[in-house]
Amino acid sequence: MDHTFVTTSTSLEGYKITKQLGLVRGITVRSRSALGNIAGGFQSLFGGRLSIYVELCENAREEAYQLMLQHANVMGANAIINMRYDANEVMQGITEVLAYGTAVVVEPA
Repeated sequence: MDHTFVTTSTSLEGYKITKQLGLVRGITVRSRSALGNIAGGFQSLFGGRLSIYVELCENAREEAYQLMLQHANVMGANAIINMRYDANEVMQGITEVLAYGTAVVVEPA
């Protein structure tokens, strides 16, 4: 699926939705290793950007996003509208990241 056909909007400009296929999602659960937490804690002593945790969050979002795209492809979609991310702490240090949206088929208007 072309990533330009994934949007947080409810429509794609220049395209019409010909079929709505339903909800698609991708979910991952991640934690940082003990060594990663130590390094992150050390970084936090100096303030500023915590690159160890930024990388963890970016990787989790990307994995959830790719899983959502795979789900949409299986359903026969060529676009996803109203795409969102959600994250919840499952337990201390373990976070769930969810990417979800509505799978649709679009064609040029």
